[in-house]
Amino acid sequence: MNKRKIFNDPVYGFISIHSDLIFDIIEQPVFQRLRRIRQMGLADYVYLGAHHTRFHHALGAMHLMESTLKSLCSKGHEITDHEWESALLGILLHDVGHGPCSHALEYSILSDVKHESLSLLIMQRLNKTFNGALDTALQMFNGTYPRRFFNQLITGQLDIDRLDYLNRDSFFTGVSEGTIGSERIIKMLDIVNDNLVVEEKGIYSIENFLNARRLMYWQVYLHKTAISAETMLIQVIRRARELTHAGIEVFASPPLSLFLKESVRMESFLNDPVYLQTFQCLDDYDIWGSVKIWINHSDFILSSLSRMLLERKLFRITLSSEKPSREFSKTIKNQLSTFYRIPSKDMHYLYIEGSTSNAAYLSQGTGINILTKKGKILDIALASDLPNIKAMSKIVRKYYACWAKEINWEPASL
Repeated sequence: MNKRKIFNDPVYGFISIHSDLIFDIIEQPVFQRLRRIRQMGLADYVYLGAHHTRFHHALGAMHLMESTLKSLCSKGHEITDHEWESALLGILLHDVGHGPCSHALEYSILSDVKHESLSLLIMQRLNKTFNGALDTALQMFNGTYPRRFFNQLITGQLDIDRLDYLNRDSFFTGVSEGTIGSERIIKMLDIVNDNLVVEEKGIYSIENFLNARRLMYWQVYLHKTAISAETMLIQVIRRARELTHAGIEVFASPPLSLFLKESVRMESFLNDPVYLQTFQCLDDYDIWGSVKIWINHSDFILSSLSRMLLERKLFRITLSSEKPSREFSKTIKNQLSTFYRIPSKDMHYLYIEGSTSNAAYLSQGTGINILTKKGKILDIALASDLPNIKAMSKIVRKYYACWAKEINWEPASL
């Protein structure tokens, strides 16, 4: 069987498969599952073209990793065939632990379990299946491999993950401000003492990269309408879980049913393989298939929120640098109570307050290092002559309040 297939990617063109092992990993059901998980959650409620998946992103990141390794080798850095393949596997599988709807339900379906931790568990399981062939890829992913730059390429302030998702998300949303010169950035990368650095002549490309990331977060990822839609989906899942725990029958696919009935923590995955096996069967289709059924549930809150979400009758939302005042919250809650006539204990499903934050660049830990022409290595915040780079390192926090609209509850045909 010919395993050197080619994917035609709308962002980069043709993407080739480096080895038989990588082809076999892509063929695994746990990786094919990424076809059924959207990269940007519910962003298509705002940007119509945002239907691309984690599968697209994983292959695109693998392609950029290959381009990066070629560039580094052209500068005299030796990378063995095994390291090359392992680096490709590390970036290919970096998001394999994502749950349905990407980040939207990361802390709703599970209890304080990060997708990175599940990616690691799934990679370890694949490693057993392939008789240790992913040992080095796991070390690179963990940051325990001696040549540190491999881990920095997989997870860091200037990693391949970010290079792909900024270009890809910009492409599919049509937000041109997020476009970055990934090819030039890759050409400017170098290695000093096994650490990733950027040649000084690439400093303006890095500045553009950081600025594009900041703009994409506030304009796309943290767009207030997307926050509203994701908040509603979280409330739907929470209500379904509450009803399930109360012994009320709630339709769900078998994988989703398990995570509605139980509060699954990291210990659950570590102690019982059933949880990881079940999680690997969970995707966006489980969520949306259930939401379509829930519009006919006898519970008013579950059915109402589900219908509102499906029909895009989204919560109103305010986004501000200050927390909503008590007077504001009280006024909205009183209006909702009058209109919907639900118990005060359930008001938190219709009125939600929260916060969101963003820092385009964090210099702590694995920062972005610039290699000057004099051979010095400086953090980008010190090397750049633009003051906004330092400003980007500050965490910006915004507070939001969102609440249900007054809508017509007449049944709609789906």
